[in-house]
Amino acid sequence: MSNVGMRIYQNFQRPSKELMKKVGAFAVPNLADCMGRLFCAGPEIKPYNGVKLLGPAFTVRAPIGDNLMFHKAIDMAQPGDVLVVDGQGDVTRSLFGEIMASYAASRGIAGVVVDGAIRDSGAMKEMGIAVYARSVSPMGPYKNGPGEINVIVTCAGAVVKPGYIVVGDEDGVVFIDPADAEEVIRKTQLLYDNEVRTFAAIKAGTFDRSWVDKTLKEKGCDFLD
Repeated sequence: MSNVGMRIYQNFQRPSKELMKKVGAFAVPNLADCMGRLFCAGPEIKPYNGVKLLGPAFTVRAPIGDNLMFHKAIDMAQPGDVLVVDGQGDVTRSLFGEIMASYAASRGIAGVVVDGAIRDSGAMKEMGIAVYARSVSPMGPYKNGPGEINVIVTCAGAVVKPGYIVVGDEDGVVFIDPADAEEVIRKTQLLYDNEVRTFAAIKAGTFDRSWVDKTLKEKGCDFLD
């Protein structure tokens, strides 16, 4: 039997670097559009620097205001991993700051996504590690536990399993099950190709907007003077 609420799973299956590279070639909104417009962290999760986020999810479940397991996750994660920290959305106390970010970067960790608060936000702008979080708070955390590592977590409304592909850009963060990745790549490439044609039509002045009036007519819209 395991100690529920205070346990660490040490191993999980990571997707191939080749698969992640193919997924990471696309913008987050396009990936989300091709996944039913679901599977994104909510808009509360914002980037705190311009570093592109891509890697497998290394998950942490933390109690409110406590980052003991977050520290342990930094020690355990492999280069290229993305720490996804379920801080239960609490922003009273920060769970991550400049020292932790510096150490995580030194270990090759690709980024962190914190469903909670961070601090030292000015320093985060200069970091070579992607940082996403819900908010900023100057108050620091406790280090008492409990918590869990590499379990299923939630991040601003999205369910995240260890090994999910995490992609983040200026618009937010999307989580992709590697089992779905090839189909998502196929659909997103088609969407991208269509957008290229759309931009070309806009530039040429041939962009067809007839669908707008057609949809309004189908919905019985009245045009009144």
